[in-house]
Amino acid sequence: MTITITAFKKSFDRGVGLARDMRVRWALEEVGQPYEVRLVPWEKFKEEAHLARNPFGQIPTYEEGDLTLFESGAIVLHIAERFPGLLPKDADARARAITWIFAALGTIEPPIIDRDVVEYMEDGKSWQGERFAMVDERIRGRLDQLVARLGDSEWLDCDFSAADIIMVHVLRRLEGSGILEEYPTLVAYITRATARPAYKRAFAAQLAVWEANKE
Repeated sequence: MTITITAFKKSFDRGVGLARDMRVRWALEEVGQPYEVRLVPWEKFKEEAHLARNPFGQIPTYEEGDLTLFESGAIVLHIAERFPGLLPKDADARARAITWIFAALGTIEPPIIDRDVVEYMEDGKSWQGERFAMVDERIRGRLDQLVARLGDSEWLDCDFSAADIIMVHVLRRLEGSGILEEYPTLVAYITRATARPAYKRAFAAQLAVWEANKE
């Protein structure tokens, strides 16, 4: 059955690979599964056809036969369970990898998203500087903990897994903030992951959509 994912027709990330369909593209490339992409213009996101796929009017979505999924973490986990290559065979290692998926989405990502809110939604507000300081302190606290756990390991737990896809994509949202550069371990981790051929194919595919629809 053909896999179809939903993505922005004109992404707000301007083709730099931060839109959440990138996570799904990367996972599909890692497991060698072809897929089609339904491009949705911004004005169509609240229409009934898209809300039937995602009740919150967001991307990405995933369709395969009668199955329709939303939420990037759930989609990547489904891909990892559906196709071999992104979760360990050992039950304990598999459980740890899934735990790291939840950690990336539930512990590391929220303060990073808060930073985006401060930067774009609170621009010009009298409290913006104080809010930046508070949010950045929370982010650094989480990154300190992540680096301490990662140590000298290449990946979060043994071999590369779906957890690394989610974590690296979450961390990339800090690019340009100046915070990542304080953590050479994380910079090296991101560099290893984004050097993978599957990542490069996914990035090129998302960039091509931006280039074709940016006008």
